[in-house]
Amino acid sequence: MARIPLLQMSDISLTFGGDPVFHDLGLVVQPGDRVALVGRNGSGKSTLMKVMAGLVEADKGDIVIPPGKNVGYMEQDPDMKGFSTLGEFASAGLEPGEMYKVERAGEGLKFDPNRSVETASGGERRRAALARLMAEAPDLMLLDEPTNHLDIEAIGWLENELKTTRAAFVLISHDRAFLRELTRATLWIDRGMVRRQEKGFTDFEAWRDKIWDEEDTARHKLNRKIKSEARWAVEGISARRKRNQGRVRALKDLRAERSAQIKRQGAAALELSAGPKSGKKVIDAKGLSKSFESKSIVQDFSITVQRGDRVAFVGPNGVGKTTLIKMLMGELEADAGTVSLGTNLLPAVFDQARAKLDPDMSLWDSLTGDPDMRVSGKADQVMVRGNPKHVVGYLKEFLFDERQARAPVRSLSGGEKARLLLAKLMAKESNILVMDEPTNDLDVETLDLLQELLDDYDGTVLLVSHDRDFLDRVATTTVAMEGNGSAVLYAGGWSDYRSQRIDDAPKKEEKSKRKAEKLKQEKVEAEGLSFTEKHRLEALPGIIERLGAEIAKLEEFMADPELFTKEPVKFQKATEALVERHTALSDAEEEWLMLEEKAEG
Repeated sequence: MARIPLLQMSDISLTFGGDPVFHDLGLVVQPGDRVALVGRNGSGKSTLMKVMAGLVEADKGDIVIPPGKNVGYMEQDPDMKGFSTLGEFASAGLEPGEMYKVERAGEGLKFDPNRSVETASGGERRRAALARLMAEAPDLMLLDEPTNHLDIEAIGWLENELKTTRAAFVLISHDRAFLRELTRATLWIDRGMVRRQEKGFTDFEAWRDKIWDEEDTARHKLNRKIKSEARWAVEGISARRKRNQGRVRALKDLRAERSAQIKRQGAAALELSAGPKSGKKVIDAKGLSKSFESKSIVQDFSITVQRGDRVAFVGPNGVGKTTLIKMLMGELEADAGTVSLGTNLLPAVFDQARAKLDPDMSLWDSLTGDPDMRVSGKADQVMVRGNPKHVVGYLKEFLFDERQARAPVRSLSGGEKARLLLAKLMAKESNILVMDEPTNDLDVETLDLLQELLDDYDGTVLLVSHDRDFLDRVATTTVAMEGNGSAVLYAGGWSDYRSQRIDDAPKKEEKSKRKAEKLKQEKVEAEGLSFTEKHRLEALPGIIERLGAEIAKLEEFMADPELFTKEPVKFQKATEALVERHTALSDAEEEWLMLEEKAEG
């Protein structure tokens, strides 16, 4: 029996400002689909996802969602007007008593549901939007860059959630490891056309290159045919004018076919200049310690960075990766320890917060107004690695067109802002790069180019990234920061760190841990409780408190005297939930009393 699609799009066409984004597009998403949506920055991935979600209306075409099926979309910039906390926003639309779903997602995604909407950062707001979608559990989830602003631990949590979900999903992400792990089909947007392959992202690059090779071959054959027909037209058309008007028209059609072919967008012209060499020893740090109030960033940390090293800093958000780099670069003083910087250092910094971009400035002014890029007396030129260039010409190297040059920075997508930052960074000569999360929002092709540049760069790189694939490709050393002041050096990238971390667990420590656990178990059993019962006794007060809070919320919800008349279905569900939680609370209290008596002998 054929499955009914969750979403079906037919003959979709959409135009922005005269340029077609899609033309006669057809697309089907089936139950259980796990689809990667890929394409260059600016190709229309997010726009297509918004059309699928019903947030952008197509110029023509039909979208069909079967009755009883629902589509959920993770907003990049959620509108939280009318909500006081992130948890209130994330739980909107849930049934009474289902707040636990948001709290669970909040723990995995590392955001505080009690955080005020007004004080929440952009990353926290996006994580709340993702938690809301995960809690709603729609039949089809549309996820636009869900891993942005997540650290590696949270990415791992989300990866496991999506592996086990019964919902279908369409996923946009720059994280290749994430896409490879999760997807079983690929949608590729390229020059207004959407192609589908029933294989996951692992096979995407080989598929893309094969299609491009076939296009190049077809274009070469067409050019040869046009050249041949044009030569015939010039040499013999006068003698055969009446008999061969059809052939002349065919030549005209061939030329029209070539004109209609849309040229592939070139790669950004990324280039790094290492400038004069630094000394062989770039950074020598010994015994560094740093704390903020009661939070320890590092304790007794030492590292020697040599010229040409690529050092990656990994760990949860907020653990202090950027702080440690600032200490190593001499921008922040340590509480204890010393840092010696090598000679002749020329640093260049890629800022994860995009702080060097004024959202109200135009791209033109953002470059020409930079003191490091300004050319004296030339308002239309910028200094690029010691040579003046026209500002529009330089912007075109980073795939911006002439119309965008005068547009405000706030109009750019995340990937375009990252490219503009790279344009500013790469205009300078440097011999040490500090790159704080440079991979956010960049498409696969630009990531590949950036990786190749860093491989060939003759200077030193300090890198913060949550992109596991990029770390594996670039890093020669990894500094793992796991909290409580722990910062440990490992050779290689992310995968090397993970394998070494598992293998390097000291046998003596493991033996001591097993002995302590055994003694603990023997102690609690001597007190009359088994090890499992002891843990259960410790957990029950929290369970009782949670059930009491949920009962209070349900009773408050049902206190509305008009609820039964206006919302009978919600009233019935709330009643059932209240009975269920009262039963669970009674059972938990009884179990706690029994275990407490047993513990007392």
